[in-house]
Order: sequence, then C-alpha cells, then structure tokens
Amino acid sequence: MARDTLTREQIVGAAIELLDEEGLDGLNMRSLGQRLDSAATAMYWHVKNKDNLVRLAVDEVWGEIDLPDPDAADWRAAAETMATGMYEALARHPWLVQAQASHLLYGPNKSRHDENALAIFESAGFDDGDADRAVTAIFLFVLGNATGPAANVSLRRRLSKGGADPEAQLAQAMTEATEIAGTFPRLRARIERAAGTGYNAAPDSSFRFGLTALLDGIGARKAL
Repeated sequence: MARDTLTREQIVGAAIELLDEEGLDGLNMRSLGQRLDSAATAMYWHVKNKDNLVRLAVDEVWGEIDLPDPDAADWRAAAETMATGMYEALARHPWLVQAQASHLLYGPNKSRHDENALAIFESAGFDDGDADRAVTAIFLFVLGNATGPAANVSLRRRLSKGGADPEAQLAQAMTEATEIAGTFPRLRARIERAAGTGYNAAPDSSFRFGLTALLDGIGARKAL
C-alpha cells in the first residue's frame, strides 16, 4: 500500500491489533507493514516514529471509553462508571499498562476523558484541589488493579516462546509457591479456603471491593 493511499487511522488500527496480540515489545514497523501490505517507510510518513505511534494508539483506546454525564445527580455512580470503563479498557488492551510506564502519553481523547472526570467532581461540589486528588486517586487505583492481569498476559506470552508450555510452567511454579506459603498460618488458611471458593481467582471482585472503599473515602472527605 503506497503512502498516499495509506491513512493514519488504518495504521493506528492495525497497530492496536498487533499490540493486543504481541504486546508492546512485539510492535515494530516491519511487522506492521506486513500486516498492512506496506513498506515501513510509508508508515513513518504518517506517524513519524514508533513512540508517536504508541501515543496515537493509546489515545485511540481512551476514545473507546464511554463517559458518564458529569451533571448526573449521583456523582458516585458517575465516578464508578468512569472507573469501570477505564478498567475494562485496560483489560482489553493489557499493553496499556506497560505503555503508561514507558511512554509520554497525551492526546485529545485522553484530555476529553480527564475533562469529564474533573467535571464529575466539580459538579458535585468538590473544590478544585479535591477534584484533582479524587481523579488522580481513581486513575492510580484502576491502573494498579490492571497491573496484575496485564502482567499475567505478558508472562504467559514470554513463557510460551520457543513453543514451551506456559501452563505447565505456571502449574509447577504454583505448586512450589503453595508449598512455601503453606508454612505461614494466615496464608495456609487462605490456600485451604481457595480450594472451594476461588479466593485468588477473582480480580474483578477485588476491583469492585477496592473501588467501593475508595469512593467511600472520597465521599467522606466531601462531607467534612
């Protein structure tokens, strides 16, 4: 595909697909060119360089998130919708977590999201400082909760290189870790409960629990 028929939107869309499949380390202009049947030089014309392409891809993903009405009577429901939308986007695109830590990220969709987030709290009567802190706290909470699942995706991808069986390696590591943890009484009790309740297999439940607690704290501060 020649550079005059290739568009930035096509490049960014293909980059997101590649990132979802291969992660941040798997993104390169050569692989992307093969996916688009285009020379790498044609893509540089549209996106400048790889770092800028990652920035554009991240901002495109921010645009996937539905934004709640900041003037809704219930600020807490709006904040929960906002946080859940962020969490789901990070779950769909695990490479975003790594990109947050390694790239300079900005763009119109991210700014639109941030503007909406601030409006939720300002419309509810939070002053500027508390609105800033609430938005930051929620963002960091969501990012932190998304780190575990994203790391799991990256780990499985790395363990499968060379045709290795990631499940076998993970099972062996889990057996060894369980034996070690079993020598500590509190951990042993949770391991025993996990056999019947899935204690360690419910990240979404942990996310909801933590988000409720965080919003409780933000609400309590507002009431002061």
